Amino acid sequence: MRILVTGAGGFIGSHLSERLVRDGHDVRAFVRYNSSSSWGWLEESDLRRDMEIVSGDIRDMDCVSSAVAGADAVFHLAALIGIPYSYRSPLAYIKTNVEGSYNVLEACRHAEVSRVVHTSTSEIYGTAQYVPIDESHPVNPQSPYAASKSAADQLAISYHRSFGTPVSVVRPFNTYGPRQSARAVIPTIASQLLAGKKEIKLGSLTPTRDLNFVTDTADGFIKIGLHDESLGRVTNLGTGLEISVGDLARKIAKIVGTEAVIVCDESRLRPANSEVERLCSDASLARSLGWRPNVSLTDGLSATIDWIRRNAGRFKTDVYAV
Repeated sequence: MRILVTGAGGFIGSHLSERLVRDGHDVRAFVRYNSSSSWGWLEESDLRRDMEIVSGDIRDMDCVSSAVAGADAVFHLAALIGIPYSYRSPLAYIKTNVEGSYNVLEACRHAEVSRVVHTSTSEIYGTAQYVPIDESHPVNPQSPYAASKSAADQLAISYHRSFGTPVSVVRPFNTYGPRQSARAVIPTIASQLLAGKKEIKLGSLTPTRDLNFVTDTADGFIKIGLHDESLGRVTNLGTGLEISVGDLARKIAKIVGTEAVIVCDESRLRPANSEVERLCSDASLARSLGWRPNVSLTDGLSATIDWIRRNAGRFKTDVYAV
């Protein structure tokens, strides 16, 4: 297939783009334009020459339409991430995550693309009202980031219902792995430990998360997103297991082979009513469609820690990455 991946230079997008190339697809990688002509993580990919890489801005309908032209399928991952920054600039998230998704959906509708795979996030559920969280769980965004993603999800589903656009919504729980930035909790913990910090500064230590290794998430995008039974619906990707941030930090410290005091830094706390206290997925639907996670938490953390160790210079461990 001729497949466009938006957000292809990012953490998950780069892994997905590489996987699609390995599977034999003709990949067009849409990366964010910048003055240095950087392709993000694809700069270092051994497969970059096997992709057509185009630069643009997801907020620009003209360049999105040009990128969509000729594609059989579109995997839409481009988004503004980072929950803390969404408290500072909610409008930036609306413009990128909502308006950007509109541009993709509208371009795909007019180009009559045969499949659109839209990226959601478990954050839109908010704190679990029951566990495990299935796709019928109430949507309760607790941050501007989550609200923007929820709005984009609803827009995607509405395009399927209103115009017959062949949209599938894939909703990963917490993805981690090589190439993830310090805006996420696992790189934050590991980079501080590997830098020799004896006091690891984190936000709240009690919230629980359902952690997916990035290759499992990429596999889910392909198996679920391209499955006919996923059309017009949301499908969770998750392990069904949860671990608290505090326990996660202790597990990472054990793998690294060091000891440190884990402290709650008040400057890293979300507003009281915005913290998502518990996430644990029910991914039964995904499993019924042929997907299941293959990488254990221990193996995934070990691989991630090894990558962070080799790329320690990329992490500013004395700075809180908003």
